[in-house]
Amino acid sequence: MPKLTFEKQLSRLEEIVEKLEGETTDLDASVKLFEEGMALSQELSQKLETVKFKVQELKKKGAQLIPAPFDTELAEDSDGQE
Repeated sequence: MPKLTFEKQLSRLEEIVEKLEGETTDLDASVKLFEEGMALSQELSQKLETVKFKVQELKKKGAQLIPAPFDTELAEDSDGQE
């Protein structure tokens, strides 16, 4: 089975959350969904961390573009959360 894209994994995680928030899922199914959701959450977090270190800002110095480390402060939202 091919690896799912980040977007498809995120979509699946959202589906799982909706099912868990619903009242029609039995306990056994809820546990399986929770386990799948936790695995997806960890994988998505790992992908975001990997991408965070790969992303670079390009700063212009004269006629050259120079790669600089990604500014994590710019990635935070207004609450100071990433």
